[in-house]
Amino acid sequence: MKILLLGDVVGAPGREVVAQRLPAFRVEQGIDFTVINAENVVDGSGVNRASFRVLRSAGANVCTTGDHVYKRADILKLFKLHPDEILRPANYPPSAAGRGWCVHGDVAVINLIGRVFLDGGDDPFRVVDEILEQIDASIILVDMHAEATSEKRAMGFFLDGRVTAVVGTHTHVPTADEEILPKGTAYVTDLGMCGAYRSVIGRQIDPVLYRFRTRMYAPFGVAEEDVRATGVVVDVDEETGKARSIERVTLRMEE
Repeated sequence: MKILLLGDVVGAPGREVVAQRLPAFRVEQGIDFTVINAENVVDGSGVNRASFRVLRSAGANVCTTGDHVYKRADILKLFKLHPDEILRPANYPPSAAGRGWCVHGDVAVINLIGRVFLDGGDDPFRVVDEILEQIDASIILVDMHAEATSEKRAMGFFLDGRVTAVVGTHTHVPTADEEILPKGTAYVTDLGMCGAYRSVIGRQIDPVLYRFRTRMYAPFGVAEEDVRATGVVVDVDEETGKARSIERVTLRMEE
């Protein structure tokens, strides 16, 4: 089985590149299952029903999220209508709307959020242990939405041999450390983003520089140049649930 995991979709450019490139790529590469992080899909923060439909129509089986999950009121309706197609961090309080994991046939997806430099939830290590006791699926994919590379890396080793893949999201910069960990789990610290790369993590450059240099408020508009979608393709042994390979991919917007 071939699984595609794409990083945070940032605004209209991210939606557009996914809609334009993903359907054909899935066919050409024989992709069987696709996971996309959707937490920044509306103007760079949050997700609504229209943007969710775009990602689903393009081929996303499951959308994960992160710290911006509740920025749009639409998310509450989405959680009711699509409880197994869009997730919130599983280590948020149990009373929070939405689910943190789902199962589609032989494939399970778990959404976690880190606690280092983030207003995260409960201990993601303890919570994922509890979830794994409940899951009956041969292939398990984990989106670790976190700021600190150390926390993501630690989660990879914590779950090595127990899940199929641990992929990091949130920092919007694709990392070059994709590998199969010693016990068979595919790992990468960050998938990057689907959005404009001539930017500061998807946002317009000048207002970000102004904020850094003056500490004064400036609205961070979504950038529009050099649009790409980045992530990884993981080839999985369906009998064992272990990863055979992991490969970084970049899909560029066609003119």
